[in-house]
Amino acid sequence: MDDKQSRNLNQYLTFTLDKELYAMDIAKVREVLEYTDITRVPRTPEFLRGVINVRGRAVPVVDMRLKFGLSRTERSVNTCIIITEVDVDGESTILGALADSVQEVFDLEPDQIEPAPRLGTRIKTEFIEGMGKQGDEFIIILNIDKIFSAEELSVVLEVGEEDARAA
Repeated sequence: MDDKQSRNLNQYLTFTLDKELYAMDIAKVREVLEYTDITRVPRTPEFLRGVINVRGRAVPVVDMRLKFGLSRTERSVNTCIIITEVDVDGESTILGALADSVQEVFDLEPDQIEPAPRLGTRIKTEFIEGMGKQGDEFIIILNIDKIFSAEELSVVLEVGEEDARAA
């Protein structure tokens, strides 16, 4: 593979939600943590499970299953929190994304990614960057920046700030 080809490869972290395989751009992932106790924050949307302490910083944790209209994530041996950097309206913030399990990092060339289907998925198509394929299995590639609206993110940011002030 020459340099031109290797630059076109995109790396994605795959994870599961309700037995479906999802992926996000690895450039947006800071780290993957084992499930830890989440401190609930009052008066927040249901999908915002609370905050965790990541090296002295309050990081809001979003239940991706609830965000996509699925049932609440139940803790298991594989449950994890993907620490990701999200950009909304030019603002960058750190969020934890609760997932059933993390699978692997894999490479996809742009021509291996198909456009998002118009229907047939349980999540809004504007959240979907495209569909990848690994063997016979389809992978829903998420655009993590579009999953959260500016107003939802402002609630999340306020929670993190309030928690930091209270500490």
